[in-house]
Amino acid sequence: MQIGIVSTDGKNVNDHFGKAERFLIYEAGTAGVTKVTERKISCLSTGDKSHQFDAARFDSVAQALEGCKKVYCTRIGDRPRQELEKRGIIPVIYEGPIADIRATDD
Repeated sequence: MQIGIVSTDGKNVNDHFGKAERFLIYEAGTAGVTKVTERKISCLSTGDKSHQFDAARFDSVAQALEGCKKVYCTRIGDRPRQELEKRGIIPVIYEGPIADIRATDD
């Protein structure tokens, strides 16, 4: 199963979904994860906490997660979460080492 990871250092899940400037794409199995590629994006957040949801910007970000079943991040807003779920991508709130992630059926 492919998953997207929000990481600034390439070792840990350590950033908010809206601040992501890239997604690290991994193949996840019960024994661990293997990096497949990196997809650069323009971050969803404008830096203004009261910013309106930008559907066009979100579509561009979501396209970078094509083929992924889950995306791991430290935080995500309600609207982006809902929109990802509509596309069949499950946001997972997690902070920690990428190497500790295992594929699960949940």
